[in-house]
Order: sequence, then C-alpha cells, then structure tokens
Amino acid sequence: MALPVTLPEVADQTKDIKNAGNIDQLCINTIRTLAMDAVQQANSGHPGTPMALAPVAYVLWQRFLRYDPEDPIWPNRDRFILSNGHASMLLYGLLHLAGVKAVNPKYETLGEPAVSMDDIKHFRQLDSKCPGHPEYRLTSGVETTTGPLGQGVANSVGMAIAARWQATHFNQPDIELFNYNVYAICGDGDMMEGVSSEAASLAGHLKLGNLCWIYDNNNITIEGKTKLAFSEDIASRFMGYGWNVTRVGDANDLELLSRALNVFHQTQDRPTFIIVDSHIAYGAPKKQDTKEAHGEPLGEEEIRGAKRVYGWPEDAKFLVPDGVRERFASVIGKRGHDLRTAWEATFAQYKKAYPDLADQVTRMQHRQLPEGWDKNLPVFPADPKGMASRDSSAKVLNVIAQNVPWLIGGSADLAPSTKTHLTFEGAGDFEAGSYGGRNFHFGIREHAMCSILNGLSLSKIRPYGSGFLIFSDYSRPPMRLAAIMEVPVIYVFTHDSIGVGEDGPTHQPIEQLASLRAMHGFITLRPADANEVTEAWRVIMQLRHEPAALVLSRQALPTIDRGKYASAAGVAKGAYVLADSPDGKPELILMATGSEVSLCVSAYEILSAEGRKVRVVSMPSWEIFEKQSGEYRESVLPQSVTARISVEQASTFGWAQYVGHEGKSIGMRTFGASAPLKELQKRFGFTADAVVAAARELLPKKP
Repeated sequence: MALPVTLPEVADQTKDIKNAGNIDQLCINTIRTLAMDAVQQANSGHPGTPMALAPVAYVLWQRFLRYDPEDPIWPNRDRFILSNGHASMLLYGLLHLAGVKAVNPKYETLGEPAVSMDDIKHFRQLDSKCPGHPEYRLTSGVETTTGPLGQGVANSVGMAIAARWQATHFNQPDIELFNYNVYAICGDGDMMEGVSSEAASLAGHLKLGNLCWIYDNNNITIEGKTKLAFSEDIASRFMGYGWNVTRVGDANDLELLSRALNVFHQTQDRPTFIIVDSHIAYGAPKKQDTKEAHGEPLGEEEIRGAKRVYGWPEDAKFLVPDGVRERFASVIGKRGHDLRTAWEATFAQYKKAYPDLADQVTRMQHRQLPEGWDKNLPVFPADPKGMASRDSSAKVLNVIAQNVPWLIGGSADLAPSTKTHLTFEGAGDFEAGSYGGRNFHFGIREHAMCSILNGLSLSKIRPYGSGFLIFSDYSRPPMRLAAIMEVPVIYVFTHDSIGVGEDGPTHQPIEQLASLRAMHGFITLRPADANEVTEAWRVIMQLRHEPAALVLSRQALPTIDRGKYASAAGVAKGAYVLADSPDGKPELILMATGSEVSLCVSAYEILSAEGRKVRVVSMPSWEIFEKQSGEYRESVLPQSVTARISVEQASTFGWAQYVGHEGKSIGMRTFGASAPLKELQKRFGFTADAVVAAARELLPKKP
C-alpha cells in the first residue's frame, strides 16, 4: 500500500509558487512534481524522463493534439503513444490533469476519471490504473501497451497506416471523416531495438505524412551513457529512411517545439522525425543521471532540491495548483470538445448520405461483423488427395474479405507461399500515394509486421499477417502484447511442420506450436483438412478480444468424408469426436491436430477392422477446448479411457495433459532433417502403421 499523504491547503501552496504567474510553466512543473512524488512513494520507477519530457508532451497536448478528454475513443482523434513506457508517469500526469474520462469495454463513456489522484498516489501498486508501464484497456487514454522498447513506435506505424486507409475508404468528395495524425514519443532504447528500424523503414517507404516521432535524445540508458554502445548518426539514419528530420536543441524551449511540430503539419509527403535534446538532471547531473540510469527514485532530499529549482513548496506532495486543471480544460479540453462535436455532426450527415459506409464505421468501432459476413463460405467435397490447408485457406479468406471490407493484411514477403493475397476485383495493393488497397507488403520484416498489425487492430481495422510458422519466433513480442491488450489480430502461419521437407531443420517448426499454446489469452488453430479450415476462419472472425494463429500446411491434406465422419463444425469447440466405436465406448483414443488427423483416421480403420473399439479426436485448438464445460470435455476425452495416443509433427511438450501417464505421444524429439517429405514421415514415425503399432502396445492382447 502507498503511504498516507497529508496536504496543506492547495490555494495556500499556490501562492508560494514562484512561477505561478506563468501558467504554462506551472502546468509543466505540475507534471514533473507529480512524477517525482509518485515514483518516490512507490519506491519504484523512473522519474527523470517524465521530468525532462514534460515540456515536450505539454506543448504537443495543449497546442496540437486533436483529442477530447471527454471522449477518449472518438474515432478521428489524434493518437499519442508513449513508446518509452518506463516514463509512464508522464502519460498518467497528462491523463489526470486533462481530465480524461474512463471508458468501459462496452465503449460507454463513464463519468469517472481515467486516472484519479488516488491512482497516481498508488502508482505501481495493486489495482491502480497507473501500472509500471502503460496498459491498453486498463487505463483509458492509453492507446497501446508499451514498455518493451520499440513496440510503441512500431505500433504507431500501424495506426498511421490505418488512418490513411480509413481516409481513402470512407472519405467522400463532400465529407471528410478521417484525417487524424499519430504522434509517438520515443527514446534511445527504442532507437536501438531493431523493430523500430524495420517500422521506420516501411513508414518512410509508404510516405506516411501523418506520422511524427519525437525522439528524446538524452544519452542515457540503464548501463549509463549511450556512448557505451550507441554512436550512430540518428539524423542521417532517418533521412536515409525517407523521413523529414528536424531538431530542437532544448526540450524546455516551447516555441522551438511548436515550430518543429508545425513543420510536421506542413510536411505531407513523408513522416517526420523530431530530435529533441533533453537532460534528465535538474541540477546535479552526475548523481541524477546515475539514479535515472538505474531506474531509482530520486530520494526525499533530491526531490526537495528539485522543487526548490522549480519554485515549488518543498514539503508539498501530489500538489496540483489552482489554475492547472482549468488551463488544460480551456485549451485541449475546449479544442477537443469542439472538434469532436463537429465531427459527430459531420457523421450524422454522413449517415444520411452514405448509410452503408456509416454502418461500417460503427461496426468497426465496436468490433462487430457485418450482416452476412459468413455467406458463401466454401464447403469442400471429400477427396483422398485433398489440398494443402494454405490453399483452402486462400479460398476461404477471399470470400470472407469480400464480406468484411475492413479485413485487410498481407505477409512478410511470402504471400505467394502463404496464399494470403486477396485476388478478387478491387482488392488492390496498399502503396505510397495509393492508400485504399487491402493487400499489404510488409517486406521481410516479421517483427515490425506484427507490431504494425497491433496498431491496425487498435485502430479498429481487422488485420491479418502471414509468414512461415518457424518465423513466428521473430514476431513473439508483439504477439504477446496483442494477447495482453486483448486485440483480435489474425496470424496466418504456413509451412507448419517437417512437411516442408528438403528445406531442413532451419525451416521446420518443432517447438513453435507448444510456445504459442503457452501464451495466455492466445488462440491457436491447426485444422486437419479444408472443411476444418473453413470452420477455423469462422471461429477466428468472431473473436473480439483474443489474437489467433491459424497454422496451415504446405503439403496436401486429404479432405475427410464428412458423410462418413463427424461434421467439421466441431472445430468451434476446439476438439471433437471425429470417428468413434459403434457403441460410443472406446478402449483407445487417438488424438491429433492438422495433417496428423488423417493418419489417425487411417489407423482407426485398420484397428476397427481388427475389432478394436477406437475413437479419433481432432483437436485443432487446445485453448478453445479448455473453455468448454467439464461435461463436454469428458464426453470427448472420458477419464475412464486411459489408453491414449497423441500424434503431432511437433514437440510433444504439453500433450501429457491429454494422454496421461499411461498414454503415448508420437511427435518430434529432434529439430528434423532435410529430406523429401515421405522419407521424413517414415523416419520420424508419422505413418498409419506407426500409429497402429503404438496402439497395439497400449491395448491388451485379445484372447
């Protein structure tokens, strides 16, 4: 718990503040002192960066940001991202002083503040809306979860892309509905992380003139001065990316900051990178720099010293002087209110003139699907030769994308292999100067791709990205953040197993399925045939708060005869009985995902012909299965049946929960090998004969 705080009368304290006549400086120092006090009380966190960047953030919010604190989810608001999330108190101070209102998950604006003074006093404490790093959904006004460095700026590229796409798709000659800008404050750590380079490169290529990064050039990281590991010419780097680069030599110069931001507004053909030189120390550089570098509070003595420099009452804690909240309300509050109410009036006209497009806007904002979104989904006839699940997925995706106009995405330079290119008339490509296309080309940038997908999803577009399953490892940080934020990003991963054959161990995913399944709040689906692919897409599209990975094969999978075996609609429950013993009381359960389900069906036929009572369970999604009732799970995997075999061309890690102590798992225990597929399947035991042999070992001998 935070320590109790006793405050003198605020009005009396305000009289004693030396700069009380300069309202802007008073507001800036309020942000600074709130950060110092919150970090000190928590005895945890970083006070220096919020102190240094308070003028930068203040100028941006008060003079430029088109944002209504009364409605922080207004669709055409400017986006503000604090990518260096360790400076979270900077954002919390702004949200509190601007009076940003909380919004619940049902998108109903509430009267209570997004960040109360009590939340600030309980910074980094249990149940506070002010956690150590900003968290989307927990704290209204936080546009994205930041903390892992580089992610916030990469998210901002997705948001800027979303703004351009929404403007092209929705704006009409007589009505402009979307024209928002995206701002991100970032630091040295963001610049060192490779994902920021990937994202900046793509942003420059796409000429995203609505994107502005403000770089806090303070030369400090955790280990000390940045010169220990970072000496590049950052300005030249961003000019090379095709950005407009400008510099502000003093973070405290409000007019220079305003001039730089005005340059951003005048630059339409490329993103803007503003380098701001700041110093986190306020008077004792060596000592303060060391504390900030190690993320420590200042200590009471140095806080008192800092407050003396600011002309602040030294003993005051969590002081918000008279006039500060009023100043925010009269500037950003009034501007945002006027802009938002004007936009709502425009939208009312838009609904009359363009009702279908207006309906799309409304549904997007609430993560709802259009009527008839699943019409004409393909049903595939039984076929022993079948098709690769990446191919059947392409057919399903192209139908759904025509029914859901805001389903857009692409791949990390692998669309011909992942089959994720939208091929219907009018789909088009999203390119610089042509922002209405629905096919994205992310280049060979898996990490940035998935971070950008988060930004698109946070902007209420329904995005998908694709690549090889093995390269999901390059994308793990943003995928984990998507799960934390509960945004329904779609990942299409193909080449799902040793089925890639001759490409060998470097491209054969072994542990990736297990690692995806280990991620809380994340849905993984590995369908067994074309009809399971259709049903998997049906499940994914209805998700509103979970990201999902669709894991697909390169090689052909037999299309199971659904007249003989169970309907693929069972995918909706995560696992289902595909084939069963005549009396429904099996002595053996074979379970599998993806391509291995057909092996189990073949083994089932052989064993059934021998008089064995066998059940085949297709388990495309463990996570969805675990959400089902205990009765349903027992009906699929009865505890009384202990003879169980799992079959999956991946690590066996995790299967023990389903096969139990007496069962067997047929899986991979090496990184694979380079060879033709059939040779690999035989070598590693993925044949019907191998499954039958394992079953015979488990089953009692017949008399």
